[in-house]
Amino acid sequence: MGTRMRILVLGGDGYLGWPTALYLSDRGHEVGIVDNFARRGYDHELGVESLVPIEPMPVRTRAWRELTGKEISCYVGDLCDADFTTSTLREFRPDAVVHFAEQRAAPYSMIDRKHAVYTQTNNVVGTLNLLYAIADADRDIHLVKLGTMGEYGQPNIDIEEGWIDITHKGRTDRMLYPKRPGSFYHLSKVHDSHNIEFACRAWGIRATDLNQGIVYGQQTEQTARDPRLATRFDYEAVFGTVLNRFVIQAAVGEPLTVYGSGTQTRGLIDIRDTVECIRIACENPADRGEFRVFNQMTQSLSLTAIAKTVADTYPGGVEIVHLDNPRVEVCDHYYNVVHTRLVELGLKPHLLSDTLIGSMYAIVEQYKDRVDPAALRPYVDWRRTSNPVTAG
Repeated sequence: MGTRMRILVLGGDGYLGWPTALYLSDRGHEVGIVDNFARRGYDHELGVESLVPIEPMPVRTRAWRELTGKEISCYVGDLCDADFTTSTLREFRPDAVVHFAEQRAAPYSMIDRKHAVYTQTNNVVGTLNLLYAIADADRDIHLVKLGTMGEYGQPNIDIEEGWIDITHKGRTDRMLYPKRPGSFYHLSKVHDSHNIEFACRAWGIRATDLNQGIVYGQQTEQTARDPRLATRFDYEAVFGTVLNRFVIQAAVGEPLTVYGSGTQTRGLIDIRDTVECIRIACENPADRGEFRVFNQMTQSLSLTAIAKTVADTYPGGVEIVHLDNPRVEVCDHYYNVVHTRLVELGLKPHLLSDTLIGSMYAIVEQYKDRVDPAALRPYVDWRRTSNPVTAG
């Protein structure tokens, strides 16, 4: 490892934020966490809970200190509070800020007007406050921002890493790749990307935008050391990813529910690769004034292929069924994503089938008595402006 860094993880209580904080701490960096614990509040609102029980933050940080002797600082507050955001950066003095602190579920943003407005306000305003805080506190702070492959939508051309060279009427320019996202959540991420790129141009800050695919897996080397260090496992229809839903359905003997034809293609990445990508981005910062984009994924699979992978690897019979697609999206579409820059910097990816067999099935088997089958059913329809808040 290179120089020891001070890294502030925003959204450090979340599914990815917590394992990222542990991973960076374990690699010798001095880590702080910021969170307002809104994600735990969404569970209460929706009447669901993580498949794997998770401990309160004081228990988590105490367990990490007992096991490793390493301290993780915790700041409780909201990025939408500009004074809190700026004062936290001034106090912690980070070299890098890893930004996970956003409402991350497309279905949540599509429940109704209230949830759409909340998602965009929370995500866009929080990120804007963070950009101003970096500009005012220290413009050398490197912003590592979690974006999403969903920003791109389903274009009929190759998806480049953030930028594209365009020739139009005999003239050529390098432009941000055009975006056509598929939910108000994904749109919030597009707004973030444009705001960050502008801040890089206007103020000379440095930023890396990580357009991440669907993350799967629940364990990293660090979280597996003690049950108190476990991260979330979301499986229900709003926050649960398609792969988690399939694995849960297989474990409880229900059919795997594929939305629509199943020919929709997704980019995927193992949680162990996510935390490694964050480390690589932090330790290899963007230049001053540079808005750098990495497509953070390792495989592309159709929904049907994901379901068949589960069916082929799960130790028992699994049925696959198709449901009406609640989302507005193209089913048969071209999907070719350039994702070379992280590999060039040293990423060695894990594969889906290895993770399923290696850990996910065992975890689900251990906790399957906590599954609420009703929570697996989709109830948020993109075509409606108002949906029930819970499946019940």
